[in-house]
Amino acid sequence: MKNKSLVSINDYSKEEILHVLNISKDFENNKNQPLLSDKIIASLFFEPSTRTRLSFDTAINRLGARVVGFTDSASTSTVKGESLKDTIKMVSNYSDLIVMRHPLEGSARYAAEQSDVPIINAGDGANQHPTQTLLDLYSIQKTQGTLENLTIFLIGDLKYGRTVHSLLMAMSHFNPTFFFVAPEEMRMPKEYRLFLEQKGIEYFEQTKMENLEKGDILYMTRVQKERFSDLLEFERVKNSYIIKNAMLENTKETMRILHPLPRVNEIDVDVDTNPKAYYFKQAENGVYVRMGIIAAILGIK
Repeated sequence: MKNKSLVSINDYSKEEILHVLNISKDFENNKNQPLLSDKIIASLFFEPSTRTRLSFDTAINRLGARVVGFTDSASTSTVKGESLKDTIKMVSNYSDLIVMRHPLEGSARYAAEQSDVPIINAGDGANQHPTQTLLDLYSIQKTQGTLENLTIFLIGDLKYGRTVHSLLMAMSHFNPTFFFVAPEEMRMPKEYRLFLEQKGIEYFEQTKMENLEKGDILYMTRVQKERFSDLLEFERVKNSYIIKNAMLENTKETMRILHPLPRVNEIDVDVDTNPKAYYFKQAENGVYVRMGIIAAILGIK
């Protein structure tokens, strides 16, 4: 894994995924480990972010490294017409690792091809978000005691939701059963359904919030307005699914609700105090997992 970019969750084998989760547990137990005091990490966020950027910055600081970069591409030379290639070439001269979020699908792979240092994809459009996936796996493993043979509901924006696409592929190592809950306009794309069929993984599609009692994990997503070119389509589907406390009465005691955040109204605030709500702790787990990813890529752990 040393000096290996993380662009897609498929870049990591099952063994490498489990290795990252294992060392992330060590970082959760011992949060401050200044192992990277001689390293500089570039944080390039061409697209707005709160949790991902702050958790990466926190992870970098807890590891003792220094952060350079930007949180708004409007303050960089890209507004002068500088290409992504030139930006990456320049920044890789200044840093030991680059964390990048970009609105264009495929931008992270392109950046990894141009960079002289490893790239961590912090989200490229509607494509993938592999570090979110690893923290999701960590959260699932922590709450369920295993990743094997679980039933997972993916609910909401399954068309544009990069987090559900990455999670689906990562969980394919662990023999899951999936329930896809989405309106027809936002159903799981065909390529991901074919991926599961080729692997012999069972999935069910439904448009209503039914069969929740079967779930070990309910993974909620928001309908992302920024991904829609047709705002009328967004208005039609934006409130399709809202989880309320009453809907959880017959679910498993061990079931947990995850959400990559930010939420809008797809989880009612009355759910926040329910012991089955895990999304805020899930976000905290992001710090430990991103520490684990960085340490693995830089060969420290």
